Amino acid sequence: MDERRKYKRLDLTGELIMKPMHGSSNEEAETVAISIMNCSRAGMGFMSDVQLVMGDNYEANITIWTKEVLHVFIKIVRGTMLENGYEYGAIFIGMPEYDRQRISVYETVQETLAGE
Repeated sequence: MDERRKYKRLDLTGELIMKPMHGSSNEEAETVAISIMNCSRAGMGFMSDVQLVMGDNYEANITIWTKEVLHVFIKIVRGTMLENGYEYGAIFIGMPEYDRQRISVYETVQETLAGE
């Protein structure tokens, strides 16, 4: 089967930062671990134990291959309930070009290693 995706997908780790949308700003943000199944310059697919709202925006921290953490904002565009949790698709919103390029460099390295 031919790959038709615009960008190569990468497996990474991360966490969502769940901030209350209503209430006082003094409330603590809760972090939820996520398993990122694929990540590209445009967005990411991930698994979570927490049910999220379609169309809502969330903050997330993505740990990239260099062990650096990218702080990003995502919008949930797809969701599926599974037996052991939820699978989501999200697009990056407002991601700086510098961070997009860091993901792009890793895509290139992965492609080169796969070709050897």
